[in-house]
Amino acid sequence: MTKDEWYRQLFEWLDNSRFRSSFHLKKKDIDYINEKGLDTIRQHAKDFIAKREAPAYIANDGKQTPMKGHPVFIAQHATATCCRECIRKWHKMQPGKELSQVQQDYLVDVIMTWIQKEIEGQEHKI
Repeated sequence: MTKDEWYRQLFEWLDNSRFRSSFHLKKKDIDYINEKGLDTIRQHAKDFIAKREAPAYIANDGKQTPMKGHPVFIAQHATATCCRECIRKWHKMQPGKELSQVQQDYLVDVIMTWIQKEIEGQEHKI
């Protein structure tokens, strides 16, 4: 399966999840992204994944990602990259083992793909 095929399938599954598909960026989130730029937002996503998801054991797993306050947090819930259990279920990465750099990069790419789709969706509404 190619990356494009996998992403198409993954985002179709996420869109069909009532919970995952309920998350959307608000105008203030998009304004923040436009102010900071996508490169900065990607760096924020890298930092959040490295600190909150990559360790083998996370003391507050399942509660480490707020539901609001930063566009990446919203994207993490929308893409099931918010905790190790969701990452296990949706992305097949087992908990109890530190995430490799390749795995972290993949999760960041999924987050940024979702953010880009949200921005494009908002542009079509205007």
